[in-house]
Amino acid sequence: MRRALRTALLLGLAFLATGCTGEAAKWKRGGWPEPVTDRGVDALNIWEGFLLASLIIGGIVLFMIVYASVAYRRGADNEIPRQVRYNLPIEVLYTFLPIVVVAVLFYFTAVTENNVNDVNDKSALQVQVVGFQWSWQFNYVDHGVTVTGRPGEPPVLVLPTNEQIHFHLTSPDVIHSFWVVPFLFKRDVVPGHPNEFEVTVTKAGTFAGRCTEFCGVHHDRMLFTVKALPQDQYDAWLTKAQQQAKDGTNAEITQYTGDVSGDPAYDPPSNGSNL
Repeated sequence: MRRALRTALLLGLAFLATGCTGEAAKWKRGGWPEPVTDRGVDALNIWEGFLLASLIIGGIVLFMIVYASVAYRRGADNEIPRQVRYNLPIEVLYTFLPIVVVAVLFYFTAVTENNVNDVNDKSALQVQVVGFQWSWQFNYVDHGVTVTGRPGEPPVLVLPTNEQIHFHLTSPDVIHSFWVVPFLFKRDVVPGHPNEFEVTVTKAGTFAGRCTEFCGVHHDRMLFTVKALPQDQYDAWLTKAQQQAKDGTNAEITQYTGDVSGDPAYDPPSNGSNL
């Protein structure tokens, strides 16, 4: 029995020591993925702050429940323990301590929200995001490049790292929601109500993106991929994409060619001002 317990303990320690580093780091972040943008760091920080506050408060409440259950249980004499009702200091503490906690959390929420929603029209890169049934279109406003997806063929949004990017979100049909998982941020794409946000991607890589607002029968096809590249690689991609757009050989850029059997009617939005 002891040998089995010792073996189980050693295996557990080995798992903790040599387990997946990425998963261990993820759980240290409270289950959140690693942020890859500056605004994602803000979102993660406030989440960790709220999680820490809830654990502390929950621990205090649990301790008080257990302590009261043990210390004030009915004794052998079967008498009711001494009560603490109408204790002014305790009632003042119970009243004002939650107010202070909520006020502190509200303050940090407001500060973080202002940071995340802050936009600057002078950002180096302007990207227009159009969500439509049932895919996405990405317009590089100042460069004449458009990336359009279709159901079953998700588009790829190529972005530079360490450069401020201003996203303009709109939709010609129904409400969608633009979400890139490690951005730790999402924003609704609403017809007739353009939305915007800014981020700086701080890490190169390939990241999953999707629509998180149920938008109809083929909502599950509203997928896309974000590919963040170092500046020199992004510049090379952009030069190639601009040349393909001029030559009309942009099948690689638009991410679709021809018809896909079984797909719903596809009428991609144009590049006109109606977007």
